[in-house]
Amino acid sequence: MFYIYIIFDFAMAVIMLLFGIWFYRSKGQTSNFLSGYNMKSAEERKKYDENAMCKAYGKRMMLMSLPFIAGMIIDIWYIGTGCLIAWAIWFVMFILLLIDRHKRES
Repeated sequence: MFYIYIIFDFAMAVIMLLFGIWFYRSKGQTSNFLSGYNMKSAEERKKYDENAMCKAYGKRMMLMSLPFIAGMIIDIWYIGTGCLIAWAIWFVMFILLLIDRHKRES
């Protein structure tokens, strides 16, 4: 049973890491997947450096994989606790991302 938590943490870490690498290496092509940005007109988009923006989001996504790696390690000794802690930290990181994005757009 405890393997499920470890596998789940591992899967989430891999998913976040792969999406982060994809965004980071896209040279701005993944900007269409950024909600809000993809709704801007072509004129508004010209004001942004899409490559830098995608690199920044890619780094952040790669960083968001770390709680799941830590959760996987914690789950070896405390079954389920690591997964819970990983999701709590990830949720806080996600909220901070939304706050940061709101500040940048204001």
